[in-house]
Amino acid sequence: MVWCPPVLRWFGLEPLCRLTTELRWYWQKEKREPYVKFMDTNYPPGFSYEDFGPLFTAEFFDPNQWADILKASGAKYVVLTSKHHEGFTLWGSKYSWNWNAVDVGPKRDLVSELATSVRNRTDLHFGLYHSLFEWFNPLFLEDATNAFKTRKFPTSKSLPELYEIVTKYQPEVIWSDGDGNAPDTYWNSTGFLAWLYNDSPVRDTVVTNDRWGAGSMCAHGGFYTCSDRYNPGHLLPHKWENCMTIDRGSWGYRRDAQLHDYLAIEDLVKQLVETVSCGGNLLMNIGPTHDGRITVVFEERLRQVGAWLKVNGEAIYRTKPWRAQNDTVTPGVWYTFSPEEGKVNAIFLNWPVSGILELGEPQAKLGETQVKLAGYKELLKWVALGEKGMVIALPQLTPQQLPCQWGWTLQLTYVN
Repeated sequence: MVWCPPVLRWFGLEPLCRLTTELRWYWQKEKREPYVKFMDTNYPPGFSYEDFGPLFTAEFFDPNQWADILKASGAKYVVLTSKHHEGFTLWGSKYSWNWNAVDVGPKRDLVSELATSVRNRTDLHFGLYHSLFEWFNPLFLEDATNAFKTRKFPTSKSLPELYEIVTKYQPEVIWSDGDGNAPDTYWNSTGFLAWLYNDSPVRDTVVTNDRWGAGSMCAHGGFYTCSDRYNPGHLLPHKWENCMTIDRGSWGYRRDAQLHDYLAIEDLVKQLVETVSCGGNLLMNIGPTHDGRITVVFEERLRQVGAWLKVNGEAIYRTKPWRAQNDTVTPGVWYTFSPEEGKVNAIFLNWPVSGILELGEPQAKLGETQVKLAGYKELLKWVALGEKGMVIALPQLTPQQLPCQWGWTLQLTYVN
């Protein structure tokens, strides 16, 4: 059983257990030849998906270590996959008897352990992902056969689980997923959300996404997700989130992944900057192992993002979209606005060989505008280009003297 631990969202983190979930779909439902062959070759005859349960051990799962890594990443919230489409819950749900992490495999309440460590050791907001439907649950399949006119599955399992995790763990993010093509009326989503926002123990702090029934995605919700890896590249009128993966090809841990399958830190900074400039949050997915480890490559990426944010965090945290999201003259320049300080942040992803950076959007004011490079003490010299635009002389620094390595922030004051 490969589990689905956290996502970083903004910036947040999400650990997920989707690898074996996807395996089950491709192997047992679609019967794709490579997956069938792999199972026939590596597992004995009669081996079922449920036989993976005892193999999910989590013996190296250290929630305090996880919390420390998440904190070092600079994330502001973490979303743990409490249950994915295969129905296995990471807590001892009384509605998922003998198919949960307390009864099978780890014999531990993984949700409780991570929630406690995150709350005791970090300032991250703790959230939970939960799949509404289950691919192979007989009750859901029966309801689907009846065109969802019967509601045996949500009333006996999915909805009770949602009430259970909210009451027991009090998450500040509920990340719903997987409607199984069923409408919100089948799930009674509005009834649950009314309770969540009016009577639940997290009514004053919780936020939710947009996956609450067929047709609700990108139309209803506290924040929109629209699709996996959604990155529109322009400003949206509603708060949104880019839910993406460090592993280019999977939401879970892959034993056969190669180095080139993972996004480099330059790619992650680019994703973060583009997303925040356009008013979104970034939910960065990592895939832990069956024995509970955040592998070294994921840890390195998270710590690299955290190191970048220590220098450039003022251009990300507590910012709002500016009137322009990216520059019209120089590609790879993205803007954010810091309302408390009244600063425009110009984040450029490529250091020009000439040492001169031209910006086409800012309207500078002679004698008032100041330009500062985040992580560098001295003010920078600049020249206005008519009524709009400016040319900035960057400091002559060796690679070792640069405040960071993967993207830089110019803080502009008194510009329009």
